[in-house]
Amino acid sequence: MNNLNYKFTRISCVLREPILYDIARIYICRMITKFFETLSNNYLEIFGDNDDDEDFNVIINVGGPLNSKIYKAHSVVLKYRSSYFRNKLANAKTDDNNVKTINLKHVSIQQFEIIIKYIYGGIISIEQHDAKFIFELMLIASELLLEELVKYLETHLIEEKAHWLRLQFSRIYHKSFQNDKLQKLQEWCNNIAAKYPDKVFESSDFTILQENALISLISRDDLQMKEVKIWNHVIKWGIAQNPGLPSDFKTWSLENFLTLKTTLQNFLHLIRYFQMSA
Repeated sequence: MNNLNYKFTRISCVLREPILYDIARIYICRMITKFFETLSNNYLEIFGDNDDDEDFNVIINVGGPLNSKIYKAHSVVLKYRSSYFRNKLANAKTDDNNVKTINLKHVSIQQFEIIIKYIYGGIISIEQHDAKFIFELMLIASELLLEELVKYLETHLIEEKAHWLRLQFSRIYHKSFQNDKLQKLQEWCNNIAAKYPDKVFESSDFTILQENALISLISRDDLQMKEVKIWNHVIKWGIAQNPGLPSDFKTWSLENFLTLKTTLQNFLHLIRYFQMSA
C-alpha cells in the first residue's frame, strides 16, 4: 500500500462517515503538486534528440519507398504506452548493437509524427488536418492499440466533423463495424441508419456489410423499415455470403436451404415475424 492510500485508509477508519472521507481525500489530493507539462516536455526532448541519442534501442521504419523516415525510440517508453509495441518488441530480434527494428511502412510520416508525440509527451495537435486525415489517423491509432487516443479522435470526429462523416457514410459505417473499439462511431452510424435505412439496405455494398453491423441494426426497435422488407434484405445478404447457391430458388435442394439457415442463424431470433402481413 502506497503512502497516499495509507493516509486515505487511516482517515476513513477514524472518520467513518463517507462525506467526511471524501472531504479528506480532496484535501490531501490538493496537497499533491502536478508537473505534467514539464514531464511531457522532458519526454519529448528525449525523443527529439534523434541525431545525438546514444540511448535508443529501437528503430522504427515509417512510410513507403517514395517517402520514408527512420525514427530512433526507446523500448521502455514504447512498451508501457502501447501493448502493440510491447508485443512487437517481445518478438523482434536484436542486432549486434542490441537494437530492435519495427516496420510501420503502411503508416505515413505525418501520421506517425502525431502518434509518437502522443506516446512520448501525451499531446496531440490535429487542428490543421482535415477529417479524412483524422479518420485514417484514428484507424492507425486503433491498430497500435492506443485506446485513449482512439477515443479522443472518435469523439472529435463525431462532434466536430459530423458533416464529413455523413458525406462518407457508407465507408464510415463499414469501417466502424470492422473495429470493435469504435463503439461511439458504431452508435452514431446506427442512429442515422435507423432513421434512414435506405442508406444501408439500398447501398451498392450492402451485401458485403459486416454481420455484426447488420445484426446491431435490425435488433433496434426504432428501425424505420417494415419487417417484411427487413427480412427480404436479410435473405439477400445471406445468399450473397454463399455465392455457390443457385440463383433460382426453384432449383434449391434441402441442403441449399440448410446452408442459408446456417448463415442466418444469428438473425433468425431478431426478426419480428408477427409484424409481417399474411
